[in-house]
Amino acid sequence: MSKISGAESHIMEALWTRGPLTAEEIVQTVGPAQDWGEATVKTLINRLLKKKALKSERAGGRALYHPLVTREEYVTGESQGLLDRLFGGQIAPLVAHYARHRALSAEEVARLKTLIAKLEADDE
Repeated sequence: MSKISGAESHIMEALWTRGPLTAEEIVQTVGPAQDWGEATVKTLINRLLKKKALKSERAGGRALYHPLVTREEYVTGESQGLLDRLFGGQIAPLVAHYARHRALSAEEVARLKTLIAKLEADDE
């Protein structure tokens, strides 16, 4: 599957949260928020079909669109791409960057410590 663009991700988000939708329902859900017309939404749907991120199924004479990529798969790919592009694929520099440029709450620090402890326990 090819990479899902930022514009296409809006359509995918609608499908992940609301389930299978017709083209008209996707236009109604995504179009106004993005200021997109019907033609733009249908172009993006066709791109996602070509990328094999969506499948189309006939139901009651209308096409229903289903995601073939889970939100988790998308987020994993995007996250890895960010790490690779900006931090050489390393997580520690990413965390250090955020720690330097954005105050971490006590809860976030505790969650990071718990995650590190779990990772260390899994390595043993």
